[in-house]
Order: sequence, then C-alpha cells, then structure tokens
Amino acid sequence: MGFMNPQLPPVDAESYLALPRPERLKVLTRHWVEHGFGTPYAVYLFYVVKCLLYVGGSAYVISLTPGLGGLADIASWWSEPIVYQKLIVFTLLWEVVGLGCGSGPLTSRFNPPIGSVLYWLRPGTIRLPPWPRRVPLTRGSRRTAVDVALYAVVLLSAGWLLGRPGTGHHGAAGLLDARAALPLIAALALLGLRDKTIFLAARGEQYGLALLLFFFPYQDQFIGYELVMLALWWGAATSKLNHHFPFVVATMMSNAPLIPSRRVKRLFFRDHPHDLRPSRLPFYLAHIGTLTEYAVPLYLVFLGHGGFWTWAALGYMAVFHLHILSTVPMGVPLEWNIFFVFSLCYLFGAHADVSVRHLHSPWLLVVVLPSLLLLPALGNVRPDLVSFLPAMRYYAGNWATSAWLFTGDALDRLEAGLTTACRLPTGQLATLYDEETALLLSQKMHGWRSLHSHGRAHNGLIDRVTWGEPDTTVVDGELIAGFALGWNFGEGHLHDDQLLAAVQERCGFAPGQVRVICLEGQPIHRGTQAYEVHDAALGLLESGHVRVRDMLTRQPWPTDGPDYPVYDVRRVHPPHPAAQDTTA
Repeated sequence: MGFMNPQLPPVDAESYLALPRPERLKVLTRHWVEHGFGTPYAVYLFYVVKCLLYVGGSAYVISLTPGLGGLADIASWWSEPIVYQKLIVFTLLWEVVGLGCGSGPLTSRFNPPIGSVLYWLRPGTIRLPPWPRRVPLTRGSRRTAVDVALYAVVLLSAGWLLGRPGTGHHGAAGLLDARAALPLIAALALLGLRDKTIFLAARGEQYGLALLLFFFPYQDQFIGYELVMLALWWGAATSKLNHHFPFVVATMMSNAPLIPSRRVKRLFFRDHPHDLRPSRLPFYLAHIGTLTEYAVPLYLVFLGHGGFWTWAALGYMAVFHLHILSTVPMGVPLEWNIFFVFSLCYLFGAHADVSVRHLHSPWLLVVVLPSLLLLPALGNVRPDLVSFLPAMRYYAGNWATSAWLFTGDALDRLEAGLTTACRLPTGQLATLYDEETALLLSQKMHGWRSLHSHGRAHNGLIDRVTWGEPDTTVVDGELIAGFALGWNFGEGHLHDDQLLAAVQERCGFAPGQVRVICLEGQPIHRGTQAYEVHDAALGLLESGHVRVRDMLTRQPWPTDGPDYPVYDVRRVHPPHPAAQDTTA
C-alpha cells in the first residue's frame, strides 16, 4: 500500500470475474482481515486534514463572538457558556453540509468526496418523506424549489446564528438569544417532514434537540446537555447487548491504520483464512466497551463533582473516544467523536459544579425525555419504525441493511435515469485509477459487509433469490443511497422499498430487472431479523425471518445455495423455483 495506490486483493480482474460469487467473497474477506479496505495513506491524510479543519474552523468562528477574544486567548474563553452553544450549531452545520459522517473514500465517496449539499440544493433529486400518507403536503419523491429553499434556510440560519453576539450576564460573552435559533429549528423540522435524509444527516436527534435547550435557564441548559450525552452513551451501550457487536469489532480493527501488523489483525479471527468468525479477543473488547459506556457516564453525571477521580474518568472516556476515532471506522463518525471529547472536558470538567440534582424546570424533562427514552425504547423493540440514529442504536452491527440486485443493463439505466451529483463508486474510481484497480477496489465493500453477522445472512438470502441466474450484479444498498440520495451512514431505511419505488418512477424497470433484499435490525427481545424481497415492477415478492444464531455459525461466504434457512415465509412471487421453505 502506497501514498496513492490502494492495497488490492491478490488476483487480477479477469480471474476475479471468472470466479463464482462464494469464491470472490473468500478472496475479499480473507484480504480484508489482513489489509482492511486497503486504503492509500493519502485517504487517512484527507481525514486528518478534515478533522483539523473542523477543530480549527469551529474555534475560529467561535472566537469571533464579541466578548471572547481571539484564538490566541482560547485558554481563557473555551469554557464560556456561549462556546458550547455555538459548537452545537457549528457541528450541525458541518454535518448537514456533508463534511462530517458519510463523507470521503471510506464511505465509497471518491469523486466528489461529499454529496449532501451538492444534492440538496439541486431540484429534481430524490427526497424521502418519513410519513407521506400521514403528513399533508409531503407526498412525492422529487425535490422541489420549496425543499431547496428550506435547506438553504437551514444553512443560512445556522450561519447567522454563529455570527450572533451573546446577551445577558453569563460569562464574558453571555448566551445566545434562544429566539435567534427559531428559524433554524423551524426550517429543520419542516424540512425533516419532507425529507428524512437531511434530518438524519443533521443529526437532529442530538444537535437539533440541543437547540431546544437554548430556551431554558443557564443551569438547566447544562443539565440538559449532560442528559443528552448520557442518553447517547447509554443508548450506544444498550445497542451493543447483542451477538453482532464482536463481528463489528473484529472487522473495524482489521481496518485500523494504527495496527499495521497482519499478525495482530489475524488475532481478531478464529483461524484465518479458514474460519473468519470472531475470536475471543473481540468478544472481550466488546464487553469492555459496553461496560465503559454504562459505568463511566453514570459516575460523571450523577457522582462526579470535580477533583481527581472525575478527571481520571474524563481521561478514560477521552481515550475511549480517541481510540474509536483512531480506527477510522467506515462511515467515519470522526468529528462526532471529537465533539464527545470536548463535551467531556467542557460539561464534566470545566462545569463539574453543575449537577443534575440542581434541575429547576421540570419542563426540561418534558422536552428531552421523549427523545432520550421513548424513541430509543421503541426503536429497540420495533426497529422497523425508528431509524437507528434517533433510536441511539449506534455502530453495533444491528441495523437495517439491503442488497440491490441488477440484471441486464439495469445498473446502467439506473445511473442514466437519476438526477445526481456523482456516478456510482466504480465510475468514480475509474476517474482516479485504471479499470482493473477501480473494479477490485469497488468490490471491497462486499468483503466488509460479509464479515458482519448480518452480511452472512445477506449472502444466504442473495443465493436464495438469485440461485442459477448467470447475469446478476449485487450492489450494497449503502452505495445506492450514496449515489441516489447524496448521503449514507448505515441507515438501511434510506435504501429500502421506498427508495426502490422512487427509482422505479424514474427508470421504469421490467419485472426481474431490479430487486432489493431488505434485512431489518434485530428487536432486542427476539432472536430473529425480518427480511423482505421487493421487485421494482412487481412490489413485494417475499417476506420472512432469519435466525441470528444461524448467522453466528456461518463463514462470510455462502454455502447453502438456494436452501438458506428462512422462517415464517409469506410468498407473493417465488424468488426462484429451486428455493426451499424452512418453517419454524
């Protein structure tokens, strides 16, 4: 692996294409274990620069606030009350422009490195309303001038809010006038009702909720921020109470740039190259991570009041988040982890004197508890109803996913039929590398997906649907969402049958040309995951369940052919005549 050249699987493109799909996945997954994505070092430099721009840009913009002082005086004003308010607004703006999560090559966004703003200021692109049948004036999937205007208001009102001076007597610069946040709150809410993609990209469940806290008195604001952070940590910890997370740890550590040793990376798997299930090591690390996100925030929020043990806990949690950042996980929530590190020092260090026991207004609980308790509870029990982001079921391997199946010239027709700002990843790579490198590098996503537990179920379902079909191209739903919507961050509800219907409106595929396998996340109280198979022209073909325990025993390449075990099958059209039903 060089500064610009990726580390590719040891096979030429012609030989790779001649292999059956299970053999291709063996090549990809075995290579991933030792090399991860095979990212050129220039890509890591790209993310380092982006993080420095986030830190430096936010510090510079905040330093322009009257009463604070310049960057040279940052040590004297970083803990001022208005600083955290403006960091929330800056981070929301950073994310909704597309510079944060879901950007750059590790999300298969090569050229250009961002989508978001390039799509959402462009009429005719696809939008996905969350409740089109229930909320008036939100039906349709085509972005209009109204949607573009609302998005522009979000950008402009966030920028305007960043430039506002503080009012009052809290600290040297006061606090932001909460009324100045109303245009941003209203525009984001209205836009979210017309396009869930933008609301999720803005991280409305965190930064949008934090904007509402501006309306509470100074001390209650800080208590609200602490409760939001506590919910994020505990939600993430709860999401890891499953059998999926060790697969995530093993796969993520294989891609960690600070672990160059292939021997060390192989330790995360049972017996490379023969058995690519997680070894005991990622199980131990998964348990440590879960315990950390429960115990340390509990101490900081309810017991810590400054002093040695508080700062020891802060240091431990800072190292925890910096470790996540150092692995440069796919989806790249890098700035998000930087925000967490600053929040630790700011809320529980510089303002350790503010305790949840000092809460004055019970209305704050009325505002935050539905988002911090009810939505996560519903999302864990009914993951089909709530995005994994507001449900706070973060990177734990248990989220909705999809695989798109194309036959004939359907993939070319998809690319020609949509209004977008980029090409599909293979086409993007073709502008940077030769044809063979572009092909092999674009296939690495299949290896990454297959090493997760849900990827093993996908491989079985793909064989069940396509067994014996010679001309089927499989594309991960994440890549379709990034191409068609301009943003992707692990949210499978952005590339399910709703997006398929929007694509069909524009492309008019014939039956069998485009099918989508949608796999829902696992409910916290069940050992199964629901799946559906949709055809662009025919609609729902089949639905049923797969068992999580079946995923845990399989290798990341399919071995069952059309007989992958499925349960509670409801069939409208058979996926293939050879497919067999297995009922519970």
